Amino acid sequence: MVLFDTLQKKKVPFKPLKEKEVGIYLCGPTVYDYGHLGHGRSAIVFDLLRRYFVYMGYRVTFVRNWTDIDDKTIERAQRDGVTVRELTEQFIGIYEEDYAKLNILEPDIAPKPTEHIQDIIKFIERLFARGHAYTLEDGVYFDIASFDGYGALSGQSLEELRSGARVEVDEAKRNPGDFALWKFQKPGEPAWDSPWGRGRPGWHVECSVMSYRYLGDEFDIHCGGQDLIFPHHEDEIAQSLGAGYGFARYWMHNGFLNIEDEKMSKSLGNFFTLREIFERHAPLSVRFFLLAAHYRAPLNFSEESLEHAENTLRRYNDFILRITEIAEKKGEGRADGTVLNLLNRAREGFASGLDDDLNISKALASIADLVKAINSRIDDGLVGPADAEAVLEFMRRVDSVLGIFSFEREILPGEIERLIEERTRARQERNFTRADEIRDMLFERGIALEDTREGTRWKRV
Repeated sequence: MVLFDTLQKKKVPFKPLKEKEVGIYLCGPTVYDYGHLGHGRSAIVFDLLRRYFVYMGYRVTFVRNWTDIDDKTIERAQRDGVTVRELTEQFIGIYEEDYAKLNILEPDIAPKPTEHIQDIIKFIERLFARGHAYTLEDGVYFDIASFDGYGALSGQSLEELRSGARVEVDEAKRNPGDFALWKFQKPGEPAWDSPWGRGRPGWHVECSVMSYRYLGDEFDIHCGGQDLIFPHHEDEIAQSLGAGYGFARYWMHNGFLNIEDEKMSKSLGNFFTLREIFERHAPLSVRFFLLAAHYRAPLNFSEESLEHAENTLRRYNDFILRITEIAEKKGEGRADGTVLNLLNRAREGFASGLDDDLNISKALASIADLVKAINSRIDDGLVGPADAEAVLEFMRRVDSVLGIFSFEREILPGEIERLIEERTRARQERNFTRADEIRDMLFERGIALEDTREGTRWKRV
């Protein structure tokens, strides 16, 4: 298996620290608002990575944090008139619901900075002892000039970072790029006692401490969105190595998500939360769309592209249903040699694709070729129950990685609209029994109908 390592800026062979074990840390969201498509992409991409390691027989420890103390969580809590804890617990619950709909596996460990304050204080004390930290009136800072190699991840020199860093200019800091390790308390803010004064941790130090706490001072893979390369991950490297620890051996970053060829932005009016998208599209179709492009490439969202993914996924699910019906006949005999050869070819293509830095296009192409070949044999009457069961088992194995297929029929938006039209006709014809049957059937499958003056609307529940 080869992976593109952001630090080395090339594909490199993956060699775990421990044989058939892998530790992965994914930077999770700051929980002050609803999750959007960009959050979904990052979570799904590295869910795919995790699932594939399991598929290959690895024992995986997957850590994804919640950032529950930050400028944004404090500002939102103050605006809403609630505590930071109340706010963040609410949005953690919302993220968990949305991620579950996207079939994203729960992390093995989901740490929060507020639960690791003492660990963070001890970490900062090490930085002071090693000459990397200093105190100003508003907090404790990391001196980036004290760490040789700062800028290696983002590929910028210290002078370039000094002149063009995306940081607030503070004349008191030794360097413009010096970042906060500990922020002293402002009126109304949550705070904890520390040797330097009451305050709270800076953003960057939180992830360094939590990854160290659960994966050790050296671990296999650190992941996140491309926007985290600088300054977040650059700063993590500096402070972790500066504290005398090792750190991640491989760095992986997913590409940006654009909306209709423009960067997603609330100001542009093209900002979509996951929940808004779920009102129009089945969550597994959203998952398929977000993982079907190579993870490092920019991904352009449009309704048309998502509908295309939805239609492609429907064809896969129709194939699974077709195979299932044959397998359920429980006939005699063994799987045909031709079918087994087709399965072996698909299995090899799937693995070789994902082994090549998660080349999902190649992996999916092998599945598409298999579906086409098996459908052709079904049309010719050449697939028996044993063949079908072998194919079905392979599709289940593939789906343990992709997490997109429905082995029970999933109701999709097009079907919902057709059933709503049928219900409307039934009501016009005063066939209220049929109209109620359709309403109840949809509700049982997670679709609620609302009759309004403008017509019947639906939403997932």
